[in-house]
Amino acid sequence: MRIDSHMHFWKYTTEEYGWIDDNMKALRRDFLPADAKKEIDAARIGGVVAVQARQTLEETRWLLELADQNHFISGVVGWVDLQSAECKEQLQRFAAHKKLVGIRHIVQGEPDDRFLLKPEFGRGIALLEEFGLAYDILVFPRHLPVALEFVKQFPKQRFVLDHLAKPEIKASKIKDWERDLRALAEAPNVHCKLSGLVTEADWKGWTPSQLERYIDVAWEAFGAERLMVGSDWPVCTAAGTYVRVMGVFQQFLSDQKASDQEAVLGDNAMKFYRLHRP
Repeated sequence: MRIDSHMHFWKYTTEEYGWIDDNMKALRRDFLPADAKKEIDAARIGGVVAVQARQTLEETRWLLELADQNHFISGVVGWVDLQSAECKEQLQRFAAHKKLVGIRHIVQGEPDDRFLLKPEFGRGIALLEEFGLAYDILVFPRHLPVALEFVKQFPKQRFVLDHLAKPEIKASKIKDWERDLRALAEAPNVHCKLSGLVTEADWKGWTPSQLERYIDVAWEAFGAERLMVGSDWPVCTAAGTYVRVMGVFQQFLSDQKASDQEAVLGDNAMKFYRLHRP
C-alpha cells in the first residue's frame, strides 16, 4: 500500500498560523481530510500520516479524532510537551489510541540551536520507547550535527528526519548539508522522509532534476530500507500540485527494482510507524 508519510490538516486562523505569510496566501484557509482525499485518490495513495502543525495538546486530540473519522488517516504524529514534568501523564492520555504513532516538536523554530540536547527534552524523549512511539526530527541543515549527537543518546529510539532537514535547494547549496546528512545516516535508528523539498526550491521555477540531486544523496546515505515519501501537503501546494510533487518521487524510483519502490512508497512507513492497514 502506498503511504504519504507527511500530511497536515488545519482550521486556519491568523493567530495560530502566523507563519503562513503573504507568499503563501493560498494556504490561508481550512485544509481538512475531505480536501486531502481528492488529492490522494488522484495520486493512488492508500493512506496518510497526519503530522502536527501546532504545539498544543488540543491539536493532538483533534488529529486523533480526524483519524477515527477518516480511515485513510493511518497514523498521527502528535505533540506533547516533552520538556514538562507532566509529559508522562500527557502521553498516557493519548497513547492508548492505536493511531498515535509518533511525536514531533518544531525544533527548527527554537532559538537555541542545541535545543535537542537540553536535559529536560531528553527526559521526554526517553519516555517514547516505553509508549512505542517514534519521534520526527524537524530541523534545518545547521542543526544536523546536533541531531547526530542527539540520536546517539537514544540508540533504541526510532527517529525519522523530516524534509531531509530542508536543504537550501533554491541557493543550490549541497556540500555541507550532504556531509552532515551522511553522518546522521550512519545512525541505524534514523530513517528519513523524502518530503518538503519543493518549498525549499524556487516555487515557480523548480524542476525534478534539481530535487533529484538531493534525493540521490539521501538514497545513497539511507538506502531503500530507511527512506519514505511524504508530500508535506498542503504546504507543498505553494510550489506545485499534489500529483506533481508526489510524481517526482515516483519518477525517481521508476528505475529502481520493484521491492525498493514498494519499500520507499509505502512499506517502510508502515513498518516504521507500525501502521494498521485501513
